Amino acid sequence: MTALRTFNAVLGRDIFVTGRELPSFLAQVIIQPFFTLFIFGKVLSQIGYVQGNFAQVLLPGVVALNGFLGALQNTTLPLVLDFSWTREIEDRLLAPMPIAMVAVEKMVFGALRGLLAAVLMIPIGFLILGLTWPASSLPMVLVVLILGSLAGAAIGMVVGTSVPPRRINIMFAVILTPLMFTGSTQFPWSSLNDDLLWFKVVCALNPLTYASEAMRAVLLPNGQNIALWVSLLVMLGAIGLFGAIGVRGFMRRALD
Repeated sequence: MTALRTFNAVLGRDIFVTGRELPSFLAQVIIQPFFTLFIFGKVLSQIGYVQGNFAQVLLPGVVALNGFLGALQNTTLPLVLDFSWTREIEDRLLAPMPIAMVAVEKMVFGALRGLLAAVLMIPIGFLILGLTWPASSLPMVLVVLILGSLAGAAIGMVVGTSVPPRRINIMFAVILTPLMFTGSTQFPWSSLNDDLLWFKVVCALNPLTYASEAMRAVLLPNGQNIALWVSLLVMLGAIGLFGAIGVRGFMRRALD
């Protein structure tokens, strides 16, 4: 019980700090997806470079992307800083809870920030693209976003405990950029034909693909999407696999 109360207290403190940093947080999670929706969903559609229904495909993918990458970044960057020469993580390790729970708190907090980033983009996307989603789909949308954010946070834990601070800039180019463009956020995975089979296989290895496809399966059930149960199962597997690897890496770094 003491460990659980400490976990909740540490998580509550991190959430409070997010409230104090709200303007910078909003700028971090809104600007890039805002312009993605505006250019690809609005401008290119109006000048005839994409089909009229492209916005319906794009918005679920961008919302999933914002949750996934928001969670990944908000787990990775604090970890890299905490394990740098300042060793700020030592304050957390002194708390009366197991080291593994410190790692889990980091992932939960990162996932909460990712979830908030995704939810914020929904009304913004509606305003930009003139779309609405049926209210009956929103509970399942929330489930998908929670799982996608947790998957992003789990991968962020792996990256944050593996990348040295001096390599953090390279990490964004080598890891984040490929994740963004192989996550099927701008296109349905099933639309990739045999000429792009190699790229289809690469996209299938990216957990973000299943977050994007699950969003479309909920919101566009008549489209050619990966089955919802498959996407949910893969996201749960990614959370378990990368979460376990990340916690082990966290414990190794914490005990160094």
